[in-house]
Order: sequence, then C-alpha cells, then structure tokens
Amino acid sequence: MIKVALVAAVALAPVAWFALAPGDASAPSPAEIAASAPPGDWIDIPESELLLMETAEGGRVVIQMASEFAPVHVGNIRKIAAARWWDGTSINRVQDNYVVQWGDATERKTLPEGVIAKPAAEYFRPVKGLSPDWIDWPDPYAKRTGFWKGWPVGGDGDNIWLTHCYGMVGVGRNLAPDTGSGAELYAVIGHAPRHLDRNIALVGRVIEGMEFLASRPRGTGDLGFYTDGQQRIAIGSIKPMSDAEAGAKSRYQYLSSKSFSAYRDARANRRDPFFNVPAGGADVCNIPVPIRRAS
Repeated sequence: MIKVALVAAVALAPVAWFALAPGDASAPSPAEIAASAPPGDWIDIPESELLLMETAEGGRVVIQMASEFAPVHVGNIRKIAAARWWDGTSINRVQDNYVVQWGDATERKTLPEGVIAKPAAEYFRPVKGLSPDWIDWPDPYAKRTGFWKGWPVGGDGDNIWLTHCYGMVGVGRNLAPDTGSGAELYAVIGHAPRHLDRNIALVGRVIEGMEFLASRPRGTGDLGFYTDGQQRIAIGSIKPMSDAEAGAKSRYQYLSSKSFSAYRDARANRRDPFFNVPAGGADVCNIPVPIRRAS
C-alpha cells in the first residue's frame, strides 16, 4: 500500500497537464498530480538518511538528514543517534510560529566519542557541478530559489543553501563562531523564517509526524522555552532508522521529474475549481516536495 505523507492525495486516473483556464473543472490539484504520478517519478530516500524519533507517549517522527549539505554536522548527528544519546532527553522549547527544539535540558550530558564539538560553518555549498531546478518567481532572500534532489534551496550563482521552510531541521547554536554540535536540534513549525538561511546549519527535514512537534503547548519563557521542567515532553528514543525494529521501518520516496514540475506549476497557478484567480507564482517554501511512505 502506498501512502502520501506530506501531500493529501486522492487517487485518480492519470491526467494530462497543460495550460487550463482558471476554475477549470478538469484541472488537477497539486495533490491529484502527486497521486497520479507514475512510479518512475518517485525517488527512494536511502534508509541511511533517516532518523526515527519516538516520544515517550508514543509519537513517531521521521527525519530525513541532508548529508550532502552539512556532512560534518550530519556525521555528528549519526554518532549521537547511534549512541542513543537523545534517549531520555526532552523537547524543551516550543515557540509559536517559529520552532520546536529538543536536546539535553541540563546541558551537562557528555557527548559521545568522536563528535566534533565545534564544526566549521556548513551554511551553504558551492554550486559548481550542480544543476538545481530553479523556479522563476522573485524571492527577497536569494537571487534564485528552486530544488535540488528534492530539497528546497536558495542560490546566488556561486553557492546553494537549504531554506528554512516548514518542517526543516537545524542545529541550535550560541553566538558565532559557534556552529553547534548537532546535539541541540530544532524544527521549523511556523511561517518560514528565511532570515535564518546561511546563519544556521540546516541538517534535514521532518518527513512524517510533524503533528507530534508542531501541536505542542507553547512555552511561556523567553523564546518559547518551558519554564517548568514538568512541561517538557520526554523523548523515548532517537535512533537511526536502520536500528529500528522491522515493524517500525518504512521506505520513503520523494516526487521528482515531470510529475514534480507539473505539481510545482500547479502550486503556483491553482486552476482547480475552488480557485478563481491563479497566483502566478509561489515562494519555494509554498511548494512542499511530496514525500510518500511505501509499506
């Protein structure tokens, strides 16, 4: 059985994708385009790129790591997860329309052996040799925006970087030159804080289970931190997906190729019956890449 994780999909017969008038009853919605995409347009996400977070009360959150953008930070995160360092820690901060953050609330827990405490900044990567799928709509935060291997990116001609869209996961840090070890992580739960792009290492995204992060009670302390230890949400475990029991494992795929191009254009120019006026554009964070679970 195939389930679409981030796109509410309705299974329909394949449809033709071409210019249609506003409000055209035959125009497929973005979700319908994703649901009708042929199998060859779905790309596997390697199991080695996945982490499984389980909260103490039974919530399941799946995180895809972005090792090609932040290899040292992601390397740290792999070591931390493999050592089960996060087991028994907690979600400590939930700031409305911004982020949810987790880690060791005491800040005294010793990091596993081999973790680089102060990595170099990994806020962008050279664009040489890469071919992002750029989109044509203006963006105040980057000269160009688009997608690369299913990731939302910004670019300036010389570099590309991940963008702080909803669900993206980054590394908490103190003031520069500190870049964070990866032991403190956050996920974006509000309107995309793109001003953080190239200022914090983005290391992945939540591809399943955002409801177990975004729906938490907001913290009442500064920056949304919980002021009462009883408010913190206990983390049962965070581990590599490869270490999960067979019944807990799942295979994930992201939409690519012609189907994604059609989906992307449909997000910018809604022509399905509800919409009277197509927007004519969309920011990169308003084009969430469809990801599905195959079980």
